[in-house]
Amino acid sequence: MKRPVLSIISVCLLILHCAAFPRLNPKAIQHLLKRDPAFKPCPFGHDTAHKQEKRAVGFDPVAQRVSTTGRHAFVPPNLAAGDQRGPCPGLNALANHGYLPHDGIAPATTIINAVTEAYGMRLDLATFLALYGTVFNGDSLSLTPGYSIGGPASSGGILSGLGILRTPSGLSGSHNNYEGDTSATRADLYLTQSRFNYSIENNPYFFFPQFAGVLVPPAGYAFPPALMANKSAQYPQGYLDKETFKSFFAVTGQPGSFKYQPGHERIPDNFYKRAPGTEYGIPDFLLDVLQFARQDPRLLSVGGNTGTPNSFTGLDVSALTKGVFNGATLAEGNNLQCFIFQLIQSEAPGLLTGVYEDLTQALRELTENLEGNLKGLGCPRLEGVDRGLYERFPGYGRAKGVKG
Repeated sequence: MKRPVLSIISVCLLILHCAAFPRLNPKAIQHLLKRDPAFKPCPFGHDTAHKQEKRAVGFDPVAQRVSTTGRHAFVPPNLAAGDQRGPCPGLNALANHGYLPHDGIAPATTIINAVTEAYGMRLDLATFLALYGTVFNGDSLSLTPGYSIGGPASSGGILSGLGILRTPSGLSGSHNNYEGDTSATRADLYLTQSRFNYSIENNPYFFFPQFAGVLVPPAGYAFPPALMANKSAQYPQGYLDKETFKSFFAVTGQPGSFKYQPGHERIPDNFYKRAPGTEYGIPDFLLDVLQFARQDPRLLSVGGNTGTPNSFTGLDVSALTKGVFNGATLAEGNNLQCFIFQLIQSEAPGLLTGVYEDLTQALRELTENLEGNLKGLGCPRLEGVDRGLYERFPGYGRAKGVKG
């Protein structure tokens, strides 16, 4: 029996989902801030299982301290004046603290530096995220390529390159190419709930796109403890308590009276990032995703409802890739990683048709980055994909930010 597209594809889904810092659905706040006894302890909290693991990680209070004073003091956005804030609390907080331009429109190089400096993200993951966001939701042809972390905007040389054919969407307009349905903390595009089962049962347009859309629950659960957990000598692996979580997600108040202020995300005072040498990169992300896959493989399925609730259909890897890959062998060797990055290379030109005059030039840096990730893996060559398979999913064409 043919298998639906599973597992490592969702690494892409994770990577491309605003670095897994999804916007909060206000209705979900109380659920997220209370501990569900059915779940195991947070792997980066202070639980007994990780006491031995913590000894292997050092703590340097000087190197790991993240500044929230002086030029990095919190300044709330002036949204009425045009400051951009969007679906990624991690990026919103960086703009509110001056690690990114306060207007929320930033060069890709600045974004890379900011997420590595403030969160301890490794350069491989930071660079890929920044380049992808620039190509799909910003302007890769400008003198200073970059993108808006919120909605459509213009700013000097960042979003004014010659050869771009429409106003860049920004991350807020990136549904199904940078963020998607069923986030752990935000609502679907078409419905007000955010849970996987609810979406399948109620949303006829529910869609898990191939390499960008649905950051299923593992996304929201993996990145906050990995990048937002506060490090200390006592907990060098990090400890994510409620107050730290609330600060990063712009929540104030106490149970029963929580208040969510979109765009007001902030880095807590006395925050310490990951230790040097333990930066969070693509391999770490792969391990986290696969760990969640062991818990519930459905969360990594790719496909969608076909126009009616409860009609979820998974895509078949072999049919999609014209026999180059198949679901039975994706977990073998480097097949999964080969599949992800070649899929992006293959599908990007089609998704960007009508956006740039010169697609080759627009994709140059992202293509070079992908080829660097593929180098030495011995990948079977993917010549193309059967995009016609997407036509069965109404959500593919209806989703904002997707051509089809």
